[in-house]
Amino acid sequence: MRHHGRKKFYGSVTVSERGQIVIPAAARGDFGIEAGDKLLVLGDLNKGIALVKGSLVTELLGGVFEAFHGIPKADETGEEGET
Repeated sequence: MRHHGRKKFYGSVTVSERGQIVIPAAARGDFGIEAGDKLLVLGDLNKGIALVKGSLVTELLGGVFEAFHGIPKADETGEEGET
């Protein structure tokens, strides 16, 4: 494994016929990824794909959801949504 500061190269993986990959053990360890964890697959058609732990996204967005807690949805207020 090569690294420069906080950026690391964990090696390469091969995509199976079923579209599966194995995340290198060092990467799983560094990011706390364990069997059964949900990962989000994000993509940028110019830059590539990224895997992000679902729990991290939930944690980051938790404050956003809390801010909207108790605010009725548009369909509950009788207002029409945009089309």
